[in-house]
Formats: sequence, structure tokens, C-alpha cells
Amino acid sequence: MSLKHALLGLLSERPASGYDLLKRFETSLANVWPATQSQIYTELTKLAGSGLITVAAEGPRGRKEYALTDEGLAELRHWLTETRPQRNTRSDLLLRVFFLGVLRPEQARTYLTELVEMSAREHEQLEQLDEAIDWDDDNLSAYGRIALEYGLRFNAMRREWAEWAAAQIK
Repeated sequence: MSLKHALLGLLSERPASGYDLLKRFETSLANVWPATQSQIYTELTKLAGSGLITVAAEGPRGRKEYALTDEGLAELRHWLTETRPQRNTRSDLLLRVFFLGVLRPEQARTYLTELVEMSAREHEQLEQLDEAIDWDDDNLSAYGRIALEYGLRFNAMRREWAEWAAAQIK
């Protein structure tokens, strides 16, 4: 996935300003694809330059509202149907697990216990996010809830695995 496709996806729901998109990132996509304000604005400029989005309206203080073009929608659909998702093969978390044997057993268990706690915190944060969002019937809400459920289940699984792994250390 790329920031480009994340922005196209958000704009497929409705036109939005860079600020609006940043806020939508913070309340929805940040858990799966974080982006900074400067990254978003840089990418919006590129997308507009390539004709995938257009400036639909301009307001005070240079505020621009962007809309998806037909070419942008075609690119988003192509990305969704014609390209395979990239499998994230790097995990700092699991790489460390491979080498826990160089630590004393209590240090290794502490690392895994910290993963239990991290997973519990992240699960709780996602539950709070779920409660804070004013879900409606649009596609972003419907599929956003599905993605949120993935995060909840993933954190529950990681917490359970880390508890099991800590118990394996003698």
C-alpha cells in the first residue's frame, strides 16, 4: 500500500481538504498506515499534478478541497483488484524473539510480558477508538469497522501468544 492509494481511497468517499484528510487519517488509517501532515500535503500535490485528483474548491488562507477524478478512481480500482498486497516480512518484535536466548530467562520473560502489556494497551486504544467514532452507513465506516476488528483480533492473538511464549521459558 502507499500513501497515494490511501488518499485516493479517502477521497473516493467525498471531497476533502488536506486538513480534513489528516484528521481522517488520525481517526481511521493511522493504525494501519500512519502519515504525517507534510507527507499528506506532498502526496496531494503529486496526485493533483498527475491528474488523479483535482482541486474542486479553494477557500480562505489557501485552503484547497480535493476531489477524486475518474482517472484517480480507475487507479484506486486497479490497485485494489490488479496488484497483490505486499506481505510485510520484517518484524523487529519477532526478530528480537529469535535472540532472547542471549538474555537471562527472567529478562526474556520480561520482554514477552511487555508484549502482553503492549498488546493489551493497543487493544484498549482500538476499543476506545471504536466508541469515539460516529459510525455511519458509508463505505469508509463499514469497511473501517472490518479493519478495526482485524486490529482487535490481532492484538488479542499477540497478547495470548506472548503469554504462552513467556510460559515456555524455563
